[in-house]
Amino acid sequence: MAIAVQIPPLGESVAQAVLIKWHKKSGERVSKDEPLCELETDKANVDLPSPADGVIATSVSEGDTVEIGQTIASIDESAAAAKTPASAEPEKALEKPAEQTSAAEGAAVSPAARRIAAETGIDPAAVTGTGRGGRVTKEDMAAAVAKQSTADATVPAEPAPSPATTFPPKSGMPPRSPKSAAIPEPRPVTVAQEGGERREPMSKIRRKIAERLVQAQQTAAILTTFNEVDMSTIQELRSRYKERFNEVHGVGLGFMSFFVRGCVQALREFPRINAFIDGNDIIYHDYVNMGIAVSTERGLAVPVLRNAHLMSFAQIESEIKRLALAARDGKLAVEELSGGTFTITNGGVFGSLLSTPILNPPQSGILGMHAIQKRPVAVGDKVEIRPMMYIALSYDHRIVDGRESVSFLVRLKQLLEDPARLMLEI
Repeated sequence: MAIAVQIPPLGESVAQAVLIKWHKKSGERVSKDEPLCELETDKANVDLPSPADGVIATSVSEGDTVEIGQTIASIDESAAAAKTPASAEPEKALEKPAEQTSAAEGAAVSPAARRIAAETGIDPAAVTGTGRGGRVTKEDMAAAVAKQSTADATVPAEPAPSPATTFPPKSGMPPRSPKSAAIPEPRPVTVAQEGGERREPMSKIRRKIAERLVQAQQTAAILTTFNEVDMSTIQELRSRYKERFNEVHGVGLGFMSFFVRGCVQALREFPRINAFIDGNDIIYHDYVNMGIAVSTERGLAVPVLRNAHLMSFAQIESEIKRLALAARDGKLAVEELSGGTFTITNGGVFGSLLSTPILNPPQSGILGMHAIQKRPVAVGDKVEIRPMMYIALSYDHRIVDGRESVSFLVRLKQLLEDPARLMLEI
């Protein structure tokens, strides 16, 4: 009985995928739940598992675009797993049709010999065949290639006489005048352009990133407001407790958990920044699914911390670490990339001092973190050197007013500069 292998639903708003690699080829035996192929969607790469044990027969090729619900292969549960003799001896299997080739079609030449002839330019008709009936085999062509290479190597190159050197003419032959010598015409010198160009198709993920960024710019009234945070208290806390935190929770204490907790609290006070527009309605969320932008070789991914408002510092750090590793390995599940209500992006890890992040539709707010830089700041009536970070909030001005956006950043600044507020939620 043959079981159809179909493309399953791959997440919200995903209608297509690209089959970028078959892990199993037609005729191979597969086990249930064993990965059959890798699919690239506009959100993540996912492996498609086998629905049953049996022998697979594929019906689409690598690189094809497939639709949700499309059948791409079948699994024959009753097929034998034994290897056929034809697959065990591919060279002989290829040569059999050539033995049956008629003389009118030419050619007592094996397919392997034809390939060598095409690659080297040696005429098989000039090669003595040692196969049955005078057939030219691969070995005959290989010997002809070796013979030609040896002959080329033993032919001495004719030395070019110096223009000042004269040679006596051979007896019975008149001397050759320089004018009678064949002088090649000078060829124009072509200067190669430095560098080069190459054309590569955009991956489906990169195309989707481009599409969504343009969509965000065209469909939302994006505005950005800035503030700066004194990070000295957080740095002191991390320095004092990071070893103990790692011993107890098995994960490092980073800056991101402070920002996630701070944003969660600020979003509760300014809920429209955690909402989005749907037609003529505003959809509010009573929860926070925090998107964390992660840079990967394949492009930007934004895995989501679901129910971040219920997470402790240790849970936030552990989940961020897990999702970041999965993103870089291309192993994020589709559900881990959808459903975010607010996003944090950290350009500071690359040295960015200031930027204006772009919204992640349909969200209405995104926070940009930046590099920590020591700067002179006024503390009371004195000037001190403090570790400072610029923070930026880009927001959809259609739903969020300027007062709300500025107040959100001021509130976040208060929470980060006095982390005790995060614990007490005040």
